[in-house]
Order: sequence, then C-alpha cells, then structure tokens
Amino acid sequence: MPEVDLAARIVLDVDAKQPPAVRRNLAYRSDGAPQALMDVFIPPGASQASRLPAIVFVHGGPIPATVPAPKDWGVFQSYGELAAASGLIGVVFNHRLHSPELYPQSLDDVAAAIQYIRSHDAELGVDRERIALWVFSGAGPHVTWLLRERPSHVKCLVAFYAILDLRPLLPPGADDAMRELYASASPACHVAKGATDLPLYIARAGLDSPLINQGTDAFVAEALAANASVDVVNHRDGRHAFDILDNNDRSREIIRGAISFIKSSLLGNG
Repeated sequence: MPEVDLAARIVLDVDAKQPPAVRRNLAYRSDGAPQALMDVFIPPGASQASRLPAIVFVHGGPIPATVPAPKDWGVFQSYGELAAASGLIGVVFNHRLHSPELYPQSLDDVAAAIQYIRSHDAELGVDRERIALWVFSGAGPHVTWLLRERPSHVKCLVAFYAILDLRPLLPPGADDAMRELYASASPACHVAKGATDLPLYIARAGLDSPLINQGTDAFVAEALAANASVDVVNHRDGRHAFDILDNNDRSREIIRGAISFIKSSLLGNG
C-alpha cells in the first residue's frame, strides 16, 4: 500500500450546511482497554427520538500500536462527517489489530463497538435494528463473522479494497492445518451461505495488489454463484486507498455510490 498522510481526508467533499454533533472518545469496552474509543457523528438537528440508522466504519490493519489512533485519521473523521451529512449516524472507532495474530482480539472489539451503540441507542439516537458495516483493507476478514452469524441488525455490507480471501496469501509449503485456518477466516469461503439476504457493495481498486484483487474476485464469484445481491464497482485506475489517494471523478462516484447503496438498504431510498 502507498504511504498515506494520516491527515488526508476522502476526496469527496462533505456537503454539510451545518457541522454534525460529535460525541468523542466514548469508551465502548467495559474492561478499560485504553485504545477502545469511538466517535459518533450525529446529523445536525437530530434528536435522540429520531433513532437514525448507523454506519459503522471498520479501519484496516495490522496497524502498530505506536501509530496515532485510526479513528482520528482524516479519512475516518471525514467519513463520519459524510455519514452525518447523509442523514445517518456515523461511527468510527479504534480496534486492536496491531499484528496478524490479534485478529480474534480485533474482531472482539468490532463486536463490542456494535454492541455499545445498540445498547446506548436511546442516548445516541441510533436505530439499533438498522446498521450498515463498512470495512476497509485488512478489516476484510472480519466479514467472516458477519457471514457466519448473520445478525439481523446488520442490514448491508460495504467493502473498499478489502482482503476478502486469505488463501492467496498462504505461504509456500503451508500444511493442511494452515490451509484450513486461512479458509475458515476467509469471507470468500462463507459468502455463498451467509449473504443470500445481505446486500453487498464491493469496491475494487484495479491497481491494488494482485493478491488482494484475486481474493476480491473469488468472493464476488462465490456471491454471484449463490445469486446474492451484490453490487461490484471497479476503479480501473484506482490504487489501494483510492478514496484518499486518487482525487478523480471515479473515486468520488464510487464513494457516492456506497452512500446511496447504504441509504437504499437502510432507509428504502437512494
């Protein structure tokens, strides 16, 4: 992945007449994990009684613990603002994917973050039964949980340049146990059963790593074979993180398309 300025915002300008109300640095875990913080972006003028659907943005990784908290990066702050400007609650948070072996801990954080906004729905004005999950890059394997358990409150999935199949990343000479482990953690191996009623929006970067795109293509093929509801968009000249690196009409079109897809899935309109 190209080096990214952590202050960089998405290339789509957020058209907001008023800034959102932001609840910052909410501790979403009860065990005191210091990095387990989230920001919640609420549309201006929304009341607690509004009970608006939410988009939960899941950053990628692994990201070393010494790097500034991902929720504070420009990309996720601007995505939170975009969600609020679109009439939805935006949720950005840190999860502890600091190294590959910490995927289980990180997934536990994702589940805890979703549980937090659902259990604080009255306080935050969230509709606990209408949530969209938007994953990026190395957060792709977390989709496996969604496909296996299919919680009814997650109504749709958006994935941007995400790792959706770990099998192309297997080291040479991997034994059967490792192959089974990689397959069990690969969304591509579960989408046929888990996405029959889950709308999917998959954004692919044409200039991404061939191994990532190979996994994306496998995921899409399995989804189509199962006749899942899947929208696939390819940024032919897009790089990994095209939404902040490639300031062009195609990048903006894909971001707008994702928001329209989510609004259609959660609100029944585009």
